[in-house]
Amino acid sequence: MRESSRLSRRAVLGLTAAALPLSTAHEASATTVIGGERLARPGVQVSRASGLPEKLTARAWLVADCTSGEVLASFNAHRRLAPASTLKMLFADTLLKKFDRTRRYTVRDADLADVPAGSSLVGIKPGITYTVEQLWQGVFLRSGNDAVHVLSRMNGGIARTVAEMQARAVDLQALDTHVVSPDGFDHKGQISSAYDLTLFARHGLQDADFRRYCGTRTADFPAGGKKTFQIQNTDRLLTGAWGLKTYEGLIGVKNGYTSHAGNTFTGAATRGGRTLLVTVMHPDAGGNAVYEQTAALLDWGFTQGSSARPVGTLVDPLSEGGASVAPAPTRKSVHAAAGAPGVGSGGGSARYLAGGAAGAAALLGAGVWAVRRRRARAAADSGGARRETARGTARDTVPDSGDSQGS
Repeated sequence: MRESSRLSRRAVLGLTAAALPLSTAHEASATTVIGGERLARPGVQVSRASGLPEKLTARAWLVADCTSGEVLASFNAHRRLAPASTLKMLFADTLLKKFDRTRRYTVRDADLADVPAGSSLVGIKPGITYTVEQLWQGVFLRSGNDAVHVLSRMNGGIARTVAEMQARAVDLQALDTHVVSPDGFDHKGQISSAYDLTLFARHGLQDADFRRYCGTRTADFPAGGKKTFQIQNTDRLLTGAWGLKTYEGLIGVKNGYTSHAGNTFTGAATRGGRTLLVTVMHPDAGGNAVYEQTAALLDWGFTQGSSARPVGTLVDPLSEGGASVAPAPTRKSVHAAAGAPGVGSGGGSARYLAGGAAGAAALLGAGVWAVRRRRARAAADSGGARRETARGTARDTVPDSGDSQGS
């Protein structure tokens, strides 16, 4: 009974964090070292390994073993930066299992009303019926913000989806992340980190659908009637586009770009039975730099990195038994979002933030109600057990805590 109560409080605390004002959420994450103290230190963190690529211009990066969760090397792992469409990994972590992939949905004008101008689009049209699988292909292959908004509407709206994404981030212990919109488009205060993006990828790759979608190179997409058109994955290491070679063993995961955020990318590859994750955020140069630096770090991880001693770890989700990380002071290298380059002003941010907070508050209220109900039920069961021993001990249940510009 005590274990159930402890987990219930943890779920409520996670929802509370999702409902916190932006400044409070920043303060909480700034005083917590997730994954180990070394990940909060400035500069490159690596132990007992050499040969790191010399021309790394990214403002933050991280290399980790996908299976063990060991962080092999990092640079500014917890630095908060605009994530662009890599945030769609968290969107998928949150919504992917909510709808059967064969479910069909006819898009309405209202479903696309809030898609930001300048977004990357897969080409969804009102009046056309799509399967959920096709919508997810639009999210993963073309980074379509139109597909994200349709799925969000199916989930109850943008505000609810933002609140659930924030709650999922807390469950994953991704405390550098603050969600303002579900698509990753530029909005003031929308931030994440190389560490958090790697958490999202690692968690997502455990799901067969997530893994299949992020590794799909091309797909046929509905154009109305019986017509289709082909869409191609924008991950250049996967497709070999724009003068790049395909990376041997690459299995995903997600790229992102906005004019304010620059380029971000999380990639995963398997060689010799070992799977590595690399996240690269905001390299100085545009174009292929984010992919080239990701490939260089993957190469290092599969060679010299095999002898590296871990400098940290990717923590497990709270809902899957992960230990909650105790607060600890960090150094100034963990940057706050305020004034950080790459965080755009975004006209819709205030609406999404207010709606997300309201949605999180609603989820929090439901969580508190559930805890009180369980406690009352537990008290009744405790008295009843003395009278009806044949019924045994009652067991509580814990609810689930629940682009040209934006590619």
